Amino acid sequence: MKRRSVSKMTHAVYVHVPFCEQICHYCDFNKFFLANQPVDEYLSLCEDEIVNTLKAFPTDRISTIYVGGGTPTSLSTDQLYKLLNTIKLYFPLQPELEWTVEVNPGSADLEKLKMMKELGVNRLSIGAQTFDPTLLKQIGRDHHPEDIDKTILLAREVGFTNLSLDLMFGLPNQTMEQLNTTLEKVNTLSIEHVSAYSLKVEEKTVFYQLFKKGKLPLPGEDLEGDMYEELRIHMAKGNFHQYEISNFAKDGYESKHNVTYWDNEYYYGIGAGAHSYVNGTRRINHGPLPKYMEAMKKTGFPFREEHRVTLKEKMEEEMFMGLRKLSGVSMNKFREKFNIEMDEAFSGVISPLVNKGLLLQDGDFLRLTEKGLLLGNEVFEQFLLGE
Repeated sequence: MKRRSVSKMTHAVYVHVPFCEQICHYCDFNKFFLANQPVDEYLSLCEDEIVNTLKAFPTDRISTIYVGGGTPTSLSTDQLYKLLNTIKLYFPLQPELEWTVEVNPGSADLEKLKMMKELGVNRLSIGAQTFDPTLLKQIGRDHHPEDIDKTILLAREVGFTNLSLDLMFGLPNQTMEQLNTTLEKVNTLSIEHVSAYSLKVEEKTVFYQLFKKGKLPLPGEDLEGDMYEELRIHMAKGNFHQYEISNFAKDGYESKHNVTYWDNEYYYGIGAGAHSYVNGTRRINHGPLPKYMEAMKKTGFPFREEHRVTLKEKMEEEMFMGLRKLSGVSMNKFREKFNIEMDEAFSGVISPLVNKGLLLQDGDFLRLTEKGLLLGNEVFEQFLLGE
């Protein structure tokens, strides 16, 4: 592959670890049972991908790294060290770097946590989902509520000062009482950030098969909406401010990596099934391990699909990604990026949404209203310009 000229640097990296010790019933991410997988060979090929990526698409600095999965902490300490050290070796890391690793409660022992901290990881995303033991079992999680507390205590002992918790709501058979119990528990914990998402039934999951058979008792839309409102109330009580539809943070602890996506900025994607957006082109890596590994060995790159993003698509993405942030989208920044006024680019779109009470102009920013937060997808689809 020929070296590309760089018009705008890429400052964020996502690295995918597709291995799990147990497959959750709701998960449609690229993942495989850990047992008997060629983990060491995969890690070596990830190193090759990093080297080749930086040769083709160089950067002067990296400000955020996110290592996700799958379950990164399903790797042995030595394997995880190899991956993290490879990242540290090749990428030009900034002193103010935010470096997140996803952690599964119960699989992140003291040894792994110490190793990560010593290498420079400074943020953990802990996959709690719920503190209700019955619901944990129903969604296929392999940890217990007490494992979440233990992981937080160990992380603090090691010296981590930036901890995020993942939660889910709208789960099968979940009641408002169960959600409230979880949210009350969260507000007693020593954490800085919460990501909370409603369940989406995706294809190629256990839940999808149950849903097709009519055997997945989900809360209705009204109850799910009430759960979201209850979530927001509890987060405010816990001094978490909402900065995105599904994300809440103590002051100064917003996820810099996720903001990269919502700001529609470039990012590298390393590993099987990873996505990237570099130099105006979106790429998707092969997901199945044999295909990822074969492509890497043959060409040095694992791309399954490449798409050059058009100007129209860039403007669309700027809106439906940026409007996820409670601050909204800057009209001045939009004009600077695309050399057109937002109202002109989306003629006949913005005013009706403002009149419906779904959007409002707040100084330089266009953002969702309280009503718009509940109907976000309805708003976002209006910014698809069509052919």
